[in-house]
Amino acid sequence: MTQAAQENQRPLPLQGVRVLDISQVMAGPYACMLLGDLGADVIKIEPPGTGDQTRGSMGFKMKGADSLGFLNMNRNKRSIALDLKSEAGKSVLLQLARDADILIENYRPGAMRRLGLGYDVLKEINPRLVYTSISGFGQTGPWADRPGFDLMAQAMSGVMSVTGYPDSPPVKAGVPVADIGCALFAIYATLAAYIGARNSGQGQYIDAALFDTAMAFSVWDTCDWWGTGKPPQPLGTSNKMTAPYQAMACADGHFVMGANNQKLWVQLCRLMQREELIEDPRFTTISQRLANRPALQEELEKTFRTQGKDYWVETLLANGIPAGPILSYPEAFGSEHAKVRNMRMEIDHPVEGKVPNIGFAVKLSGTPQQVRRHPPLLGEHTEEVLAELGLDEAERERLRREGAFGA
Repeated sequence: MTQAAQENQRPLPLQGVRVLDISQVMAGPYACMLLGDLGADVIKIEPPGTGDQTRGSMGFKMKGADSLGFLNMNRNKRSIALDLKSEAGKSVLLQLARDADILIENYRPGAMRRLGLGYDVLKEINPRLVYTSISGFGQTGPWADRPGFDLMAQAMSGVMSVTGYPDSPPVKAGVPVADIGCALFAIYATLAAYIGARNSGQGQYIDAALFDTAMAFSVWDTCDWWGTGKPPQPLGTSNKMTAPYQAMACADGHFVMGANNQKLWVQLCRLMQREELIEDPRFTTISQRLANRPALQEELEKTFRTQGKDYWVETLLANGIPAGPILSYPEAFGSEHAKVRNMRMEIDHPVEGKVPNIGFAVKLSGTPQQVRRHPPLLGEHTEEVLAELGLDEAERERLRREGAFGA
């Protein structure tokens, strides 16, 4: 057996860890999927009938009822349909919580507590439980009760104030940075708390917010404001720390490049046969180039417009100057690099057949992530999970009559 084959037989890092996923849409489900990819047993607890809201989203239909978005955020999970508003449904969750290591929920702040399922209740039956709440604005503060969505977090954190071009209407980041970023911060804290609980026997409560996440991403912009006293403004593709470092127009479109230190700047001017720019008092130093960014772009684009983007990307890279094309998603996923990095994979699904999924964003050499379970059908594993709790058929029938699994 090869070393690689032996490594692939090693247990995944989170094997044996049980996670209760009481979340919907993006940040919570994405966070729990990452734990599942690393071997955790993730039990997705969904409202009967409708399930996770994302099952019916996206505006185009698959073969079955579940959207492709749901199928890309819920692999490696089991689904149990459970009505947490019913006493019977709550009793099942409490039984599941006794042996769980992690619970992640993204209900409106206070909702789980009002259901009688808050951290104060669950820690009494399982002191080592790590209980993570994801919300738009956190569990405290005057905005805590507001609905939490990526767009609002981007707007109210300051992120949208620096996104787009000067004098343009408000623009959000093209991808949900607050949602996905919050998922990552939540997992970072959750796993740290889980490691601590293994040592101390005591879990803890984690409060993760999209708003806090978006603010945490603003390091350069916030430091610029604190240092100068001036609120940062949108810069398009430019960079507030150095220039030129942005998209440039050329003969057949745009490409990105960065001569972001003095050595690369001089090298760029010589490569373009524009040595006069080296001595131009507007561009001699980085701070002068930043102060005269529009004029700098205009001068460089005079030369860049003489050739196409492929020429400039190849030429700049060959001379040690960072550059790259601006790719669409089909072009990015179709690139040889994305193929080598396995950024598209296909998973088997009982209704859809082969389903495309975005590949694993980080690569573990010894225990690589695995797709062990297809994204579950709503309630697909309800009976299986109940059997693991030791509930016999009579007890399960009683729970059904009492509305634990919906009408």
